[in-house]
Amino acid sequence: MTRRDIARQAWPVILANAAVPLLGLVDTAVIGHYGSTADLGALALGALLFNFIYWSFGFLRMATTGFVAQAVGAGDEAEVRAALVRPLLMGLGLGVLVLALQWPLVRGFFLLMDASDAVAATGHEYFHARVWGAPAALALYAFSGALIGLGHTRALLGVQLLLNGLNAGLDVYFAGVLGLGARGIGFGTVIAEWTTCVVAAFVLWRVLRERHRDTEPFLPWARIADRTRLLRTLAANGDIMVRTLCLLGGFGWFASQGARMGDATLAANHLLLQLVSFSAFFLDGFAFVAEAQVGAAIGARDAGRLRRVVRLSSELAAGTAALLALALWLGGGSVIGLLTSLPDVSAQAWMYLPWAALYVLLSVAAFQLDGIFIGATRTREMRNASLVSLTAFLLCALPLTAAFGNHGLWLAFVLFVVARALALLPYVGRLLRLA
Repeated sequence: MTRRDIARQAWPVILANAAVPLLGLVDTAVIGHYGSTADLGALALGALLFNFIYWSFGFLRMATTGFVAQAVGAGDEAEVRAALVRPLLMGLGLGVLVLALQWPLVRGFFLLMDASDAVAATGHEYFHARVWGAPAALALYAFSGALIGLGHTRALLGVQLLLNGLNAGLDVYFAGVLGLGARGIGFGTVIAEWTTCVVAAFVLWRVLRERHRDTEPFLPWARIADRTRLLRTLAANGDIMVRTLCLLGGFGWFASQGARMGDATLAANHLLLQLVSFSAFFLDGFAFVAEAQVGAAIGARDAGRLRRVVRLSSELAAGTAALLALALWLGGGSVIGLLTSLPDVSAQAWMYLPWAALYVLLSVAAFQLDGIFIGATRTREMRNASLVSLTAFLLCALPLTAAFGNHGLWLAFVLFVVARALALLPYVGRLLRLA
């Protein structure tokens, strides 16, 4: 494994990640041109609800990558297939549960958001149209995790481009041509999710059929239903869910505190977070490669390979973070000018831009360690680190914000991502000795 090998596996992941926000821009543009104000508000709030639901179940992707990669490294092809089927069935089951709970979910959410009657009514239509894609969306998490664990990142890119390209085209047709507004966006998303789910299933079926040289059945139900492996999978998924909820809680707290400082500060912080999120696509590429390669090295019990993968992927990620932070610091002002023409928002975004650049520079350690620990399926440590870092963030944010306003809030936010890495560092030595 060389730096070139890591970069070759990382770039499809980076492009696949970057395709996600582009779809949001397409949906917004379609509704912005063909829909009403209520449609636009309903799309924004409805998408927020789906993001929260799906982010909460992100463990289906992450844990699958680690378990599949370790089975690949160990040369246990039957376990590779079992490690995919377990979260796949779990994802389908959770998707059905979301369908069953759709009425209390959507009603409670729009009441909590205190949306206008028009936005709430349209939001209900959007949610009830799109929710039928929940089983497919969550199954795709398992499929994506398996593709990363198997090292098939180009196939992952193809799946993601199909999902987003088909979704964008259908959204234009349903919402624009047929004039169905936000409900049409929901219909387009459902069709795209189920179509992509079938294609991804076929791609993985072919890959796994080709690798099926062992004597066990293609679907090894005895392994899939093995109590010990099931409990290990459930424990890992629970740990990652807690970790994800801690991250959501931290970002939610950051947004709520910014809102208390006025609309301009809230908007400026949101704009800067979009730049931070864009940078995260690049860093995630190296973290995803680390997941697969660390898992394979641990599965093979190859300590030398494990240390080399950790070192090389971390070096590339750190170099990329430094370049991104420098570009953000030097060129972020131009991007701010493209994103907003509001003078008060632009002025505040300029003021706090150095904090966003610093966040990108220092966040690389947390991203990379997440990838390493996911590949090793050391999820308990990730859960504990997230709880520690969220506690540290909240304890720092209150006095720092009171003393220094939004500067203090950003400082606490930077400390949040640094604390995530520092809380994981004590476990790294033990992890590197696993092989």
